Amino acid sequence: MIIDCHGHYTTAPVALGEWRERQIRALAGSGEPPRPSDLRTGDDEIRATIEANQLRRMDERGIDLTVFSPRASFMAHHIGDFAVSEAWARCCNDLCARVAELFPDRFAPAAMLPQSPGAAPAGCVPELVRAVEELGAVAVNLNPDPSGGHWTAPPLTDRSWYPLYEKIVELDVPVMVHVSTSDNPAFHTTGAHYLNAGTTAVMQLIQGDLFADFPTLRLVIPHGGGAVPYHWGRFRGLAQALGRPEPAEHLLGNVYFDTCVYHQPGIDLLLKVIPHANVLFASEMIGAVRGIDPDTGHHFDDTRRYVERAGLSAADLAAITEGNARLVYPRLDARLRAAGR
Repeated sequence: MIIDCHGHYTTAPVALGEWRERQIRALAGSGEPPRPSDLRTGDDEIRATIEANQLRRMDERGIDLTVFSPRASFMAHHIGDFAVSEAWARCCNDLCARVAELFPDRFAPAAMLPQSPGAAPAGCVPELVRAVEELGAVAVNLNPDPSGGHWTAPPLTDRSWYPLYEKIVELDVPVMVHVSTSDNPAFHTTGAHYLNAGTTAVMQLIQGDLFADFPTLRLVIPHGGGAVPYHWGRFRGLAQALGRPEPAEHLLGNVYFDTCVYHQPGIDLLLKVIPHANVLFASEMIGAVRGIDPDTGHHFDDTRRYVERAGLSAADLAAITEGNARLVYPRLDARLRAAGR
C-alpha cells in the first residue's frame, strides 16, 4: 500500500465556509452564533468534493489511503475564544469522519483540537476523546501556536500541555505538530509559518525532556521537518553547546518527519540525513502548493515520484510508504487489518 499520512479537507463543501463566516460575524455582534447542528451537507455533496479532487489525484498517483484532517489554515485558533474553537472543531472533525465513512477504503480521519490562545490545553481532552472514540480518528493535529503567528503559547515541553499528552498517550494516537493560519503579516502562512513551526517544535524538544515523561508519545513533524533535516549539524551543535543529548538519541525514538518536500534534492537530503524508520510518506495534497513544476512537468506535490527516485532499497521504500505509518498510527493499522489489508 501507499499511505499518505498528511491530507487536509481543503475542498470541503461551501456550507462549511458559510457556517464559519456566520460564526465570525456573530463575534462582531452581527446575529447569533451558529450551532454545529446547523451545518448541513448531503452525502452526495461530500462525495462530489472528494471524487473530483483528492480521490482523482490519489488514483492518478497510485496513493491507496490518506489520513485526512480538517483544513489546517481553517483551524484559525486565534479567532474567538475556546467555545468558538470548540464548536468549529466539532464541525470540521465531523466532516472528515463523514468522508472516511463514505470512502472507508481510501480515507482515515484525523482530528483538530479546539485550541485557543491562553486556554488550558486540558480543555481539548473532551473533543479529542470524542474524535477518537466516536469518530474513529487515527491521529490528532496539535497547533503549537494557537495565537496565529505571535507565539504566545509555552513550548511543547511545558507542563501545561501534560494533561493533553496523558490522554493522547492513553488513546495511543500520534500527534502531527501543525500550525494554522498566520495572523502576523511578517510570516506568510504556508511559506514561512508552517516551516517555522516544525523547526521551532524540534528545537523545543531538544531543549526539554518531554519523552522522559512520555516515552510512548509520537510526534510527526510535517513539511519535511521544516529546516531541521537540512540543518541537522546546526541542531547537533546547538545540543552539544547546551549540554543536551545527541538529537538522534534524544528525539528519534519519538519524532518522525514526513515527505512533504517538493523537489528531488530536498527529498534526497531528508532521506540521507534522517533514518528511514523515522520518515513517513506524505504529500499534503491538495494543499498549499498546487502548481506544476515547469522543470519536470509534474505537480510539485507529487511526492511519490521523488521518493521512488531516491535510490531506496525495496525494503526501505516499503517502510516509508506503508510500514512506518502502520507502526506510528496503530489505530490506522487496526483499521486496515480489520478490513483485511
